[in-house]
Amino acid sequence: MDKIEQIREKIGECDDIIIEQLAKRMGHIQEIIAYKKATGIPILQPEQEKKQTDALEAKLGDNEFEEEILDIFKYIMKNSRRIQAKSLFDYNVFLIGFMGAGKSTIAGELQEKLEMNRVEMDQMIVEKQGMSISEIFDEYGETYFRNLESNTLIELQKCKQTIVSCGGGVVMRAENADHMKKNGRIVLLTAKPETIFERVKDSDERPILNNNMNVDFIAGLMEKRREKYLAAADIVVETDAKTVTQICEEIIAKLIAFDNAKEEAAK
Repeated sequence: MDKIEQIREKIGECDDIIIEQLAKRMGHIQEIIAYKKATGIPILQPEQEKKQTDALEAKLGDNEFEEEILDIFKYIMKNSRRIQAKSLFDYNVFLIGFMGAGKSTIAGELQEKLEMNRVEMDQMIVEKQGMSISEIFDEYGETYFRNLESNTLIELQKCKQTIVSCGGGVVMRAENADHMKKNGRIVLLTAKPETIFERVKDSDERPILNNNMNVDFIAGLMEKRREKYLAAADIVVETDAKTVTQICEEIIAKLIAFDNAKEEAAK
């Protein structure tokens, strides 16, 4: 065996050790998630990830491969979050609520924190139709758009572990809630009319609010939809005066509690 093959054999032995240890590490991640779920410890603990990174940097010292090793560990931690999400949620998470309730923002944050897939329903419709939401409303009307929403939800039943940010009026059809619950949980995000107004007042992509961009109209429309929102929701999370991280932590905690209650009821 020539020199280079001997070195490659040693690299292969290193790979075997890495695979074995990574599998063990992932198993321990699952143990931590199970313990957190059982004891009610917050799932999201970004300070722990930073603590691990700081400890690793200290261990590496002046290692000539410090940058490369740290880069590898970023992917290890990213995949740890993915394992965490698989252990927690083997279903889709549908975010519903009035326009401006924070669905897109929260979906983006949950995607990053849990390494789950993410879909913006309105954007999915826009890309398929080649038209903006306003253009669809103007040319074809609201009923046509609601049909597109229903068909999109049926299509999303093929997905797994996906965070779906839904349009504000998606629950106006009762069957849409059925579509979502076939493979997911429904999270209702709420906010006060004044908060909604502040969040959407500068948007020109809210056809329902065209020529009605005021708190009173928003409050009236929210009240008309309130009963259907609540009927569809598995859990409800208020978003007023909370940080994005706080909202995400509350969603995860309430989903776990909801799932645990379902498991207990099934016994």
